[in-house]
Amino acid sequence: MAKPDVTIDHTKKLSNLEKEQRVIDKAPFRHLKITDAQVLNTIEGREICNRCYKSRKFFCYSCCLPVIAEKYFPRVKLPIKIDIIKHAREIDGKSTAIHAAVLAPDDVRIYTYPDFPEILDKEKTVLIFPSQTGISIESLFENKFKQGNNRIINRTKNTFPIKRAIFIDSTWHQTKTIYKDQRLRDLQCVILKSRISQFWRHQKKSPRWYLATIEAIHQFLVELHTCAFGTIEGYTDIEDIPETDQRYKGQYDNLLYFFKYMYEKIHTIYDHDRLWAYKRPLI
Repeated sequence: MAKPDVTIDHTKKLSNLEKEQRVIDKAPFRHLKITDAQVLNTIEGREICNRCYKSRKFFCYSCCLPVIAEKYFPRVKLPIKIDIIKHAREIDGKSTAIHAAVLAPDDVRIYTYPDFPEILDKEKTVLIFPSQTGISIESLFENKFKQGNNRIINRTKNTFPIKRAIFIDSTWHQTKTIYKDQRLRDLQCVILKSRISQFWRHQKKSPRWYLATIEAIHQFLVELHTCAFGTIEGYTDIEDIPETDQRYKGQYDNLLYFFKYMYEKIHTIYDHDRLWAYKRPLI
């Protein structure tokens, strides 16, 4: 019996994936509940940051502070705390981590390595990193124990099993330096579901499923919330949803407020298919 041609199957799978992605790329944010950012176009010139006194547009990427009035952007409340450890060589102005700190200031903190967050409860803290020992977000909700010769798995529902998540903000090559830090070694690593990035900045030798930091934070929170409470399908088209309904209905989509705005600005200048960032392999 002839062996199946794995190469043909892989090529067909990739071709189908590319077709699906081209459709998504035409309107990548259409299924998300993101506040219209056109008001940002009415802001002329730049403002001075109250902390470092440098001239900035919208927010200060050095101090993680807005330089415009709060009426110009949404505020997002997160269900857990987020710590972001930024590599010292990561350029502030190119990092999307700042978006999270500006939009969710009560729940997000950024540290420049070797500065580090104080981790008091390691059992309730996870590191978002594609480690070989990493687990899925769904696994965080599973309580495993033995009962006689049987292995029992109970699933936690309607609550969050963790209180804090740590992200590393750097290029892939810089990430390893921070990941190997002893202060992170005891934390459970969590792996996100695969998602294609819409980030316009190109990183050499990286596939499109390498997410920008703000994309990864959004992906993590959506997965976490959905595992706890479920989701409302097509929530962007549903009105009058009761506040008591805890299913996911776009609560964290506004974390992509600045990201979506900048994406659209970039795409008014450059053709999507000509940008190197979108020519990276999908798998």
